[in-house]
Amino acid sequence: MSVSTPQSAVTVLGLGPMGRALAGAFLDAGLAVTVWNRTRGRDRELVARGASGAPSPEAAVAASPLTVLCVVDYDAAHAIVRRDAVAAALKGRTLVNLTADTPARARDMGAWASAHGIGYLDGAIMTPSTTIGTPNAVFLHSGPEELYREHRAVLETLGGTHTHLGADVGRAASYDLALLDIFWTAMAGYAHALALAKAEGVTAQELAPFAKGISAILPPLFEQGAREADAGVFSGDINPITSAASSMRHIVQASEERGIDASVMRAAEGLARRVIGLGHGGDGFLRVTDLLNPR
Repeated sequence: MSVSTPQSAVTVLGLGPMGRALAGAFLDAGLAVTVWNRTRGRDRELVARGASGAPSPEAAVAASPLTVLCVVDYDAAHAIVRRDAVAAALKGRTLVNLTADTPARARDMGAWASAHGIGYLDGAIMTPSTTIGTPNAVFLHSGPEELYREHRAVLETLGGTHTHLGADVGRAASYDLALLDIFWTAMAGYAHALALAKAEGVTAQELAPFAKGISAILPPLFEQGAREADAGVFSGDINPITSAASSMRHIVQASEERGIDASVMRAAEGLARRVIGLGHGGDGFLRVTDLLNPR
């Protein structure tokens, strides 16, 4: 896909695996790409492919109307763009920050950008660097809609799906952390399950087909749970939280009998027991949502 617009020049700050993938996708789309990285030499391959290597971040952002920033966290982001020279070079231009961090820090960055006359969009990349430039990439964006529309054509050269979530610049980070919460708690659960299975003489490969079956149950439960959470009604007709707490207790006991740390499941059981203690034993497990966030 080739893009030919007045906005077809783009700068990429940060050339870790994801930043290099972003710059590479922009190059593949025929855009004029300027790159900069704090560690020298990281741009060598991209320059060989046609990118322009900038000597400083201020020179890099001055080369394009659009700058995409992707570094490890907002501490690193601040160290790059919140310098006077860089802020001055960004004035009147647009910064798309694809750095992962908290919603509060995204909003703080948005306020800083506005105070310095910088257009600002925050974003989240929900797929690995290997998906960038392919139909499998998933991007979330938040910030002023008109700014997103202005740069949408360039951003879409990164491939996959792009969703604008609204004007609140913290919204993409909110989605990002909530979705990563699902992923990492699931992976922690899977790691614990493999340890428990191994202790009982079951190999990971023997368990895996049945684990996939468990994962297949989850999508409809997610949809039903979302409807119930928004309505504040948590049906326990099929599986009340009292039953869930009982099965969690069995997992804790079996784990600790084998010397396996069960602190994660103990925490989950503790939440369930607290909900039961509040008189909601007939409700489903997602009643825990109200306990976690009483607002």
